[in-house]
Amino acid sequence: MSPRRRSPRWAFMGMIAGLAGLAACTAAEQAEPPAPVALDELAYQLLEDGTVELIDLSYPLSPDSLYWPTGAPFEHEVTAGVNEAGYWYASGSFASPEHLGTHLDAPVHFGEGRWSNEQIPLARLFARGALIDISDRAQTDPDAMLSAQDIAGWEQRHGALRSGSIVILRTGWAARWPDWNAYYGTETPTDVGSLHFPGVSAEAAEVLVQRAVAGVGIDTASIDPGMSSDFQAHRILAAADIFNLENLTNVEGLPETGFAVIALPMKIAGGTGGPTRVVAVVPR
Repeated sequence: MSPRRRSPRWAFMGMIAGLAGLAACTAAEQAEPPAPVALDELAYQLLEDGTVELIDLSYPLSPDSLYWPTGAPFEHEVTAGVNEAGYWYASGSFASPEHLGTHLDAPVHFGEGRWSNEQIPLARLFARGALIDISDRAQTDPDAMLSAQDIAGWEQRHGALRSGSIVILRTGWAARWPDWNAYYGTETPTDVGSLHFPGVSAEAAEVLVQRAVAGVGIDTASIDPGMSSDFQAHRILAAADIFNLENLTNVEGLPETGFAVIALPMKIAGGTGGPTRVVAVVPR
């Protein structure tokens, strides 16, 4: 009997499972040296033959990037030209708040003594992805929140959320970027007491802690809804060393399950957060 040819989707999932297995296996647990794994060849093959695609979930940083109303804008200055030696040379400098554009909230942002940017284990920043969509509800209710029932519905379709996953919430809010008033849901976006956009409820945050997820992402300005004044979702997740990814884009291109997320923030020592390049690896 000839062996069955594995589908591209299974090849992709096998790669993710293999990486997870390699990360979890210690030398003491290995009875024999592991067989070499040509991960670079497998990854390039999957990309070249169209088995997977990379989706950039990040906005570019620029002086036009939206920032939290109490923060400050991104500043970038470049000097460029042909120098005295006769060749082109360009160099610039930038200044930025930690929480601006597409960025990561480190647990220490709302959790005393919790992980700062550089302390988050790399294994948590490369993880299985899960997408939960509440965009239909958010279209008619700017204060819509992810509920425990939304998570239960996802689990009925796909099984229990895997520990270590990065859960991404789709609200449809990215379509409003970079319009300040539309994105923050108010005619006075500098007044944080007037904000209206979707987020994560406290009860949903508690469920995500129980599932031991690694991170939670959203396509709005904050994990907590705009109307929040006590930031319960931030506080609940931070207490469990769960990071947040805020101001994501292109999440409409993600399936509910079966993809991976890579989220690498600036490695700021003691950072409470930082600009982050977030990429999804999605099977076609």
